[in-house]
Order: sequence, then structure tokens, then C-alpha cells
Amino acid sequence: MVLQSLFQMDFTQAEPEEALKISFGVQCDEEKCDEAEKALPYAEKVLKGTASQLQEIDALIGKYAINWEVRRMPGIDRNILRMAVYEMRFAEEKLPVTVAVNEAVELAKQFGSDKSARFINGVLGRLMREEK
Repeated sequence: MVLQSLFQMDFTQAEPEEALKISFGVQCDEEKCDEAEKALPYAEKVLKGTASQLQEIDALIGKYAINWEVRRMPGIDRNILRMAVYEMRFAEEKLPVTVAVNEAVELAKQFGSDKSARFINGVLGRLMREEK
């Protein structure tokens, strides 16, 4: 839900609440309402947190995505990176770095291009090594 919401916000300038409401509706339409309802509080926290830290997150991504401007990245890659960086660096309950990287890579394999997983792993790996 978070990835869908970030993607929607990125391309339609929707507010976080509106984007999450739409993403939640999509999840429920796919007969996953119970799962979506359980995930909603966490999704809301991550989405709002990512949106509130977006400038700092994009600055970090830009720093470690060598030869890439954040705004020129494929939208799915950009938003997977945003979510992962938020969970690794800015969330109140930070995810262990390896967990955040693994989740981001899996999302990239599922939703991105053939090159997305490797790209995301590289950017997050550089961030992880440099920011220790």
C-alpha cells in the first residue's frame, strides 16, 4: 500500500491520505481486506513519515545514486528507494538495514524492470556503507 501510495503521490500530486485511501481500496478489491486492514496503521505511519522527510530522503538517494538524478529515475525505483531510506534512517522504529534492503530488492523484482533490483541494491548498499 505504501509503494502504491507513494507512486500515486509522485505522479498525481495526491495528498498522502487520499493516496492511501485509494491504495487501501485497491487492496480490498483484490479480496485482501483483512490483510490490508491489519497493515493500514503501519502503512499510514510510513507514508506520512516518508512524505514529511521527502527532501532529506531524496538528497540521500541523490548522493548515493551515482550518475542519476532522483527526478529522472524510473518512478517505481524512486519510490521503492524512498520507502526503504525512510524505514532505514528516519522511522521511529527503524528497520534493520538488511531487512529494509531485502524488502526493497524484493519489491523491485516484483514491480520494477529487469535492472531495478540491482540498481536499488547498489544505491542502498552505498548508503549503508557510507552512513555507518
